[in-house]
Amino acid sequence: MQLKIMMPKKKHLSASRAPLILFLCQMLSALEVPLDLVQPPTITQQSPKDYIIDPRENIVIQCEAKGKPPPSFSWTRNGTHFDIDKDPLVTMKSGSGTLTVNIMSEGKAETYEGVYQCTARNERGAAISNNIVIRPSRSPLWTKEKFERITLRSGQSLVLPCRPPVGLPPPIIFWMDNSFQRLPQSERVSQGLNGDLYFSNVLPEDTREDYICYARFNHTQTIQQKQPISVKVISVDELNDTIAANLSDTEFYGAKSHRERPPTFLTPEGNASRKEELRGNVLSLECIAEGLPTPIIYWIKEDGTLPINRTFYRNFKKTLQIVQVTEADSGNYQCIAKNALGAIHHIISVTVKAAPYWIIAPQNLVLSPGEDGTLICRANGNPKPRISWLLNGVPIEIAPDDPSRKIDGDTIIFSNVQERSSAVYQCNASNEYGYLLANAFVNVLAEPPRILTSADTLYQVIANRPALLDCAFFGSPLPTIEWFKGAKGSALREDIYVLHENGTLEIPVAQKDSTGTYTCVARNKLGMAKNDIHLEIKDPTRIIKQPEYAVVQRGSTVSFECIVKHDHTLIPTVMWLKDHRELPSDGRFTVDKDHLVVADVNDDDGGTYTCVANTTLDNVSASAVLRVVAPTPTPAPIYDVPNPPFDLELTDQLDRSVQLSWTPGDDNNSPISKFIIEYEDAMHEPGLWHHQTEVPGAQTTAQLKLSPYVNYSFRVMAVNSLGRSLPSEASEQYLTKAAEPDKNPTAVEGLGSEPDNLVITWKPLNGFESNGPGLQYKVSWRQKDGDDEWTSMVVADVSKYIVSGTPTFVPYLIKVQALNDAGFAPEPAVVLGHSGEDLPMVAPGNVHVNVVNSTLAEVHWDPVPLKSIRGHLQGYRIYYWKAQSSSTRNRRHIEKKILTFQGSKTHGMLPGLEPFSHYTLNVRVVNGKGEGPASPDRVFNTPEGVPSAPSSLKIVNPTLDSLTLEWEPPSHPNGVLTEYTLKYQPINSTHELGPLVDLKIPANKTRWTLKNLNFSTRYKFYFYAQTAAGSGNQITEEAITTVDEAMASRQVDIATQGWFIGLMCAVALLILILLIVCFIRRNKGGKYPVKEKEDAHADPEIQPMKEDDGTFGEYSDAEDHKPLKKGSRTPSDRTVKKEDSDDSLVDYGEGVNGQFNEDGSFIGQYSGKKEKEPAEGNESSEAPSPVNAMNSFV
Repeated sequence: MQLKIMMPKKKHLSASRAPLILFLCQMLSALEVPLDLVQPPTITQQSPKDYIIDPRENIVIQCEAKGKPPPSFSWTRNGTHFDIDKDPLVTMKSGSGTLTVNIMSEGKAETYEGVYQCTARNERGAAISNNIVIRPSRSPLWTKEKFERITLRSGQSLVLPCRPPVGLPPPIIFWMDNSFQRLPQSERVSQGLNGDLYFSNVLPEDTREDYICYARFNHTQTIQQKQPISVKVISVDELNDTIAANLSDTEFYGAKSHRERPPTFLTPEGNASRKEELRGNVLSLECIAEGLPTPIIYWIKEDGTLPINRTFYRNFKKTLQIVQVTEADSGNYQCIAKNALGAIHHIISVTVKAAPYWIIAPQNLVLSPGEDGTLICRANGNPKPRISWLLNGVPIEIAPDDPSRKIDGDTIIFSNVQERSSAVYQCNASNEYGYLLANAFVNVLAEPPRILTSADTLYQVIANRPALLDCAFFGSPLPTIEWFKGAKGSALREDIYVLHENGTLEIPVAQKDSTGTYTCVARNKLGMAKNDIHLEIKDPTRIIKQPEYAVVQRGSTVSFECIVKHDHTLIPTVMWLKDHRELPSDGRFTVDKDHLVVADVNDDDGGTYTCVANTTLDNVSASAVLRVVAPTPTPAPIYDVPNPPFDLELTDQLDRSVQLSWTPGDDNNSPISKFIIEYEDAMHEPGLWHHQTEVPGAQTTAQLKLSPYVNYSFRVMAVNSLGRSLPSEASEQYLTKAAEPDKNPTAVEGLGSEPDNLVITWKPLNGFESNGPGLQYKVSWRQKDGDDEWTSMVVADVSKYIVSGTPTFVPYLIKVQALNDAGFAPEPAVVLGHSGEDLPMVAPGNVHVNVVNSTLAEVHWDPVPLKSIRGHLQGYRIYYWKAQSSSTRNRRHIEKKILTFQGSKTHGMLPGLEPFSHYTLNVRVVNGKGEGPASPDRVFNTPEGVPSAPSSLKIVNPTLDSLTLEWEPPSHPNGVLTEYTLKYQPINSTHELGPLVDLKIPANKTRWTLKNLNFSTRYKFYFYAQTAAGSGNQITEEAITTVDEAMASRQVDIATQGWFIGLMCAVALLILILLIVCFIRRNKGGKYPVKEKEDAHADPEIQPMKEDDGTFGEYSDAEDHKPLKKGSRTPSDRTVKKEDSDDSLVDYGEGVNGQFNEDGSFIGQYSGKKEKEPAEGNESSEAPSPVNAMNSFV
């Protein structure tokens, strides 16, 4: 089979070919029309929609387009024709639509403000640019202001206004002093989004004369400066000294009462505000609070979580930014300002709108005469954008009619196009926030195929990697692509190669045998084109000897080896890196062909060394670590883990922090890399040590952050390259003061256990998190969609609260706040829950069944309204059962089967049905409580299928030439049986199969007799049933026809007579005498009597048995002087050929009535049992009857 592209279809690359995705995406773009063919114009370059220009430079408005014939250009300005020839300052670039306005010599930029649009036109249509809004940038000066010195007490809040002049684009604001040094900012002092400088509280060191706000206008590269602002901060001591000189002692300010206060917001104002942002922009939310101590800002999103990868905190967490904002980011955001004296919150309601954005942008369409096609223009936005079409820049409603064109909303359908249908269509999607404009041409061409890829291109690929052979093509109608390999044109198979819709051939795993010449052939009804591509597969570059981990002493020399094997046609370059950077420029590092040598190693040389081998097609690397240790003294030092630190001491003990210091133990000749500090909470978890922090090995003190209401003990462990020391002795205990909880319980959920309740659960705080005694929880709830106030209940330290008397399955807003004897935790996040579920009230409607085949059916139903589900939709459940006959129903209960389909699916498949059966089903909706009522039963029948094998097959009454077969019908007929098929064939003694006989038997038969068979022959039977759907599985059996009944009966009669037993004894004696005589005669070279006896009888062919008297023929020996032959046998037709009987007794295998065993040693020489017993080199394979054995010597 040849590999072809018959129509465009997508190919999905696996993750192992991820590096190819970008390349393939570039190749899968819309079909490009070669520029030497007639085509409508296409805009290739244009200025941005919002074009802010520098008024000091010439204005350049870009508009470039391609087409055949080359397009001409024209412009409109503010919706009317812009006559370029009448303005001496405006010129248009030759062969282009780009305008240049020469305002540097004369004229003003403001004169040319406006909305410009470019049109590129040729005989096949007209393309238009976006509306380009030209505006000159502006950087106005600050209005002159004179500021009085601002004097305020230490601890008060302060806002220094900036209020920069309105510029285009808006300026960048920053605060500096007279020395052009940026003013330091912190959690206490920061700049807001509006440019103002906010002080949560002022300190005496904030006093200065030169608070200056600067505005930088990037477009014009200018900076404007505001008049300096002077600030004087008076400390409490200074204020009291001033009061002491004028007032009584009773009016002094206290050291604390006028300083500490809970937070209040400086911006935004009030308890709530609103913010609107456009999709794709950066959402910036700001909360700045004043208070003493300085408040800390926290952010949460109600009814949701902040997007992890798109959320950033700026300005000391006072600004929350979400990049690439989407409609899903709409909602209520809450900022919480908290200090030791309290907390406040502000809710910002965010609404995300969206300017139009593409779902499917229209693409150029190349059709041949008579073909059909579509242009699709699909956009989304908030609000939903309006779609309008233009034809060659004119609204399509007033454009000339085209019978091949039909407009259906966002789609234009073309049928039976002709050359006159060529045009450029514009799609405009607009709403109040912006617009999208796209040009897409319809070009009607009749062109034979052409291949655009250069001929005889050579590709080189590393073995076991994907190979991509390009075959860019064009033609109209769209050509089909075929690939061949080799001069003989062997066709490529799809199971090995992948053919992409742009013609590219992909070899997923290129091997050495992939090397060769590949031919790409493009065909359509107008002709054919082909191109040869050459592929070479190179051996991968490998590092066969990698650098190895090394431990060396300071001052010694170390060598790393890196031996590279590569394809002989590629030239590798080998470089060495240290810690992923270039090697130090130090003479101690030398690199030769395969080695890196570092001499006089010092501690800085430790690290990771990487050997990188590069060729033009691939690269490989290998790394090794160098560890530098101290020189080994004499005697050699013992390297071990460090000794434990000791002499632990706690200092600077505050409510939330303490300083821990210690003395390191001996490092045991391996430098200490770090210290690990652990703590024990003797109050809540005695004996259990937790990780606190880690500090570098050179540090012997640590400032530790503490939690309230914890009885701390600390211990320290030292770590070096050999491991961790034992823990130090525990420090003294330190009990921190109680405080309100810092956090609220997590995993808050609201689920009903009954239809009329709401069970609120949470994960309680542990003792360490409680921050104080008397831990309780304030549980609050209200209906989400109602106007009710919050209902709250304070409960003990439990993890569940049940609200009774609720409506069934109603959404509730829930929050759980921790509190203790010291106060409340911060305002908790609001969680959405639901009251209890009840069974659904309504059954699915419009249930109908589509039988797919004899074992599969598809069921469809209409969804149940959400209000009727009264719970969380779990899915839909189908009950179905096979109809039973009245007698069957009396015997056993009908077995119903159940299939559940998760979620809101409205259809499902029923597999494993029995063919030719009558089924009944119904559908029920399922929620968390259970099932709803069943839909009305629907009945359907499955068509016939192939039957199972017949239940049994027996062969009875065997005769010489006939066999009778009896059988039971299939247990699963799966339809109406039409007939049985019997096939049989004989099996010979060497187990070879004879000719196959095919026999058809009526379906109503359960017994059949086969006649005219061969007697004493084994037959193999193949038997199966058939319905209208086909043949079922077969059952096999084997049987044997009987031997001649008369002979068998005589043999039985003789063997059971008393005289026969006496005769056998006489024969045995005679045989012994004959054997003795034979051996004597042989030794003398004479003949033995058996030969004479045989000569006296005629050849019976050789007369094996005379039917009239039951006597047997004798055997002759042609050469009486020969010994008995080994391995001689009786032929399969029970005759003995003369040449096979020389000096041997022939085996007889037809007797079935008994074995002659009067003398076991003699029978061992001549009888033919299956268990072969060799005697004097003779073997036999058949068991002779006693009569045969006797008559062979008569």
